[in-house]
Amino acid sequence: MGLQHSYWLIAPFYDLAIERTTRSPRQRSLAALPATPGRVLLAGVGTGLDLPHLPAQHRYVGVDLTGAMLRRSLPRARHLDFTAVQGDMHRLPFPDGSFDAVIAHLILAVVPQPALCLAEISRVLKPGGEALILDKFLRRQQKAPLRRLLNPLARRIATRLDVVFEDLLDGEPGLALREDSPALAGGWFRRIRLVRR
Repeated sequence: MGLQHSYWLIAPFYDLAIERTTRSPRQRSLAALPATPGRVLLAGVGTGLDLPHLPAQHRYVGVDLTGAMLRRSLPRARHLDFTAVQGDMHRLPFPDGSFDAVIAHLILAVVPQPALCLAEISRVLKPGGEALILDKFLRRQQKAPLRRLLNPLARRIATRLDVVFEDLLDGEPGLALREDSPALAGGWFRRIRLVRR
């Protein structure tokens, strides 16, 4: 089953499973958006769970692989300057340096190639722009046998359980770590801020 088909199937139930659990960590992550108006990319916008918590001064572009998710995001964006774009996070349809900030909540552990996704985030950020990341990551040398055991099945349905963020960052020299804080589930979910060099 492909990722697009999986998310088409779960779109109606996604909010019930995710919204309440991740609301507070999302809000804390989004509080780091710059105050100066700019252009902000929501990478993997999904059903738009971030949209109600966004300040109105920015111009937002939400990208998602599935039209079903994008359609569910639109009502949440009524108070915003928001454009929905169907696209692949591995090949973003934007020129280099297009955005002042990128919000990447619950996307790096979902896409088949997280390193390529992070490279695309880096590419579309302006120098000095920030990426706000919220996701579940393993740490280097972390055993986590149950997560690793379940990963082959989980990644076919909805998400990966074996992404090591430090490995991703090492492969993307254009980004520097600004903050890395535990966000949820005993630190399995982390709130990360990166800046484009």
